[in-house]
Amino acid sequence: MRVAVIGTGYVGLVVGACLAETGNDVICADVDTSKIGALKQNKIPIYEPGLEPMVVRNQREGRLTFTTDVPQAIERSEVVFIAVGTPPDEDGSADLQHVLDVARTIGEHMNAPKVVVTKSTVPVGTAEKVRAEVARHTRTLFHVCANPEFLKEGAAVEDFMKPDRVVVGVDSDEAARVIEELYAPFVRTGNPLIVMDIASAEVTKYAANAMLATRISFMNQIARLCEAVGANVTHVRRGIGSDRRIGPAFLFPGPGYGGSCFPKDVKALIRTSAERGVDLDILKAVESANETQKQILFAKLSRHLGDLNQRTIAVWGLAFKAETDDVRASPSLVLIEALLCAGAKVQVHDPAAMKTAAHQLGNRVKYANHAYDALGGADALAIVTEWLEYRNPDFTRIKTLLNRPLIVDGRNLYDPAKLGRLGFTYDSIGRQLGCASS
Repeated sequence: MRVAVIGTGYVGLVVGACLAETGNDVICADVDTSKIGALKQNKIPIYEPGLEPMVVRNQREGRLTFTTDVPQAIERSEVVFIAVGTPPDEDGSADLQHVLDVARTIGEHMNAPKVVVTKSTVPVGTAEKVRAEVARHTRTLFHVCANPEFLKEGAAVEDFMKPDRVVVGVDSDEAARVIEELYAPFVRTGNPLIVMDIASAEVTKYAANAMLATRISFMNQIARLCEAVGANVTHVRRGIGSDRRIGPAFLFPGPGYGGSCFPKDVKALIRTSAERGVDLDILKAVESANETQKQILFAKLSRHLGDLNQRTIAVWGLAFKAETDDVRASPSLVLIEALLCAGAKVQVHDPAAMKTAAHQLGNRVKYANHAYDALGGADALAIVTEWLEYRNPDFTRIKTLLNRPLIVDGRNLYDPAKLGRLGFTYDSIGRQLGCASS
């Protein structure tokens, strides 16, 4: 099938590469000339496991091409995916300017019947706005679908190739047939392709992310209770996660959720609901709890060190989660900004996100090429991202490099009792303090 993907950001690039992998003729188009130039040379602008070899392979085989000629990509394709960004406005609503710009271009270059698919995360009603914008510029028959993405950063290729489910909202039987044919290779093992009306598909995406964000904020608040009453959140998590009605996923406490999806989608869902006269009090509480949680590591450091002015803090992890270089809404950046504001010096390390973080942090922090290089002369180590290389470090070396043996762990990577025996003061999330044995 001939497919155009408009937008080569995180979603568009993964969608294009994965569709090409199953034999489709895919054109990824973007107005960013520097990005397209780099992609033509197999230089991938994001860190995502498995994506680079897939792009290289499919470009070599001629199934995947990149262009800045958006009109030509549209004209040559049967199916057009809109995968441009929908950044939040100041009021939390999704900015649909880029989506509607693409819709207008599609209408202007509708040279044959096509299926237009909204892949970007968009509020309810967006597909109808896309339909209206396309229709303003063409009399050619076209169909509109809503096909929300459910891609986890760090596992996006795996999620697309082996999805839990594919959700598609359609306006016609013909649109359903085309999308079912396109996705048939990805659902051969029996995971469902769920066809529904367009509005329901749009709500499904937001509801899924809001539910996951709610679970995270819930467990973060339970973790605070555990610290207050002497309980261990790890035991609590296992206890409730074994209930089949609840399950174990997204029950790990931490320093708050971040990334490109959860913060933006929760805000957008709150805003969309308010516009329809529906007050989502639960999600307002989720959002508030998450903002509070992002301050917890700073509060712990202040409790142990007192005045942080002229203190040096080592930070392991800049990305909002492991296996990505994405620092959007990262709890680490919130911590670092608070430390800098308090007059502290900050030394940072991340296996993948140093370059992206530098766009925001500039030269205000010291960047370490290796994790241990960030520790020299630091008064504490704060762990914010759960990278594998941080999970089993040389604690003797850490203790030697730090001015004092203090670790504040936002990901509960280590055993408090063990760290206490090794002579550390170890403060994690929702568990009792690990203290050096006397």
